[in-house]
Amino acid sequence: MSALGRSAGTDFFRIAEQLTDQERSYWIRARDFVDDEVLPVINQYWEDAEFPKSLVERLATLQLVGDGIDGYGCPQMSPLACGLIHMELNRGDGSLGTFLGVQAGLAMQSIAILGSEEQKRRWLPGMARLERIGAFALTEPTHGSDSVALETTASRHGDFWVLEGVKKWIGNGTIADLAVVWARDDGDHAVKGFVVETDTPGYSARRIDGKGALRAVWQAEIRLDHVRVHESDRLPGARSFKDTGRVLAGTRNTVAWAALGHATAAYEIALRYCGERRQFGRPLVGFQIVQERLVNMLADVCAMQLYCLRLARLTEEGNLTDTIAALAKMNNTRKARTVVALARDLLGGNGILLDHHVMRHMADLEALHTYEGTETIQTLIVGRDITGVGAFA
Repeated sequence: MSALGRSAGTDFFRIAEQLTDQERSYWIRARDFVDDEVLPVINQYWEDAEFPKSLVERLATLQLVGDGIDGYGCPQMSPLACGLIHMELNRGDGSLGTFLGVQAGLAMQSIAILGSEEQKRRWLPGMARLERIGAFALTEPTHGSDSVALETTASRHGDFWVLEGVKKWIGNGTIADLAVVWARDDGDHAVKGFVVETDTPGYSARRIDGKGALRAVWQAEIRLDHVRVHESDRLPGARSFKDTGRVLAGTRNTVAWAALGHATAAYEIALRYCGERRQFGRPLVGFQIVQERLVNMLADVCAMQLYCLRLARLTEEGNLTDTIAALAKMNNTRKARTVVALARDLLGGNGILLDHHVMRHMADLEALHTYEGTETIQTLIVGRDITGVGAFA
């Protein structure tokens, strides 16, 4: 059955009717990939904390990597198509969605938005084909939410820069061919970005183990010990943290779509389960309290869909701001946690089994709720915008 047929009940406000043929094609392609190839195998990857390399490679053959970048070998897609792809991949698995978010939304977009023409031509085509894997090295061990307080330094020595510092929670850090590293210039103290090839002497990455979420994608602690890069590897458009924020605004948009994917999965699983599971002589859907919970879940999913649709339209118009993206990220991750928690409850004891997928989504959402800015930080960003008063430094 096509994606349109499978999702009719979830698309309560008929958003699919607004899709172009190209957008519908991307949506169906991504959804069929998730249903036919991801869901049958992903639980074992998640339980074993094994990176699903064969599934990731399929993203390139299906031409799903590019996040709307124009040209440079990237598949042409609208902001709405990009969002639908991220939604569907996260409906399948948060690890797979996170990989694409780092590869296309952070690493590739940093180069596309802030890089030179030579850098774009050198890196983007291979990254779109997944011949080159990228990482985005911003977060530091002692600076999570306070990401602007970088301790990693960049020192200019003629035509070269020397990078020193430690980064943590860097997606793809141990498997990447290149990392976009953010550091503070020890001369003018401005935040600058550099494309660092990971085989450069002094670059080392250690996988972070023991995670209870996003187990099938690897994050790393990266050490930069006198890493020497050429001036041509510096992103010329990255002159301050505001430029970093231009990239982050786009990924907060992506996280809002990702949260919608998790919530959609949970709602669809719960609806199907409650229709099949019989208790006290009848299906669970025959009980009023079950119907009430399902309707509340659907209401939250529909609200998240409308948020995401508006995000796509604002991106098309060039009017998406960091505060709008922050509000959407805050709202959708919060709503998704509620939807997934209700789904787990409706499945009873079976809800904790990976076979039913909900528990995996529940765990992965805890990471989604935190990365790209916690709910608290997003709230304060929007609060500063509507009041004119900053409640944090």
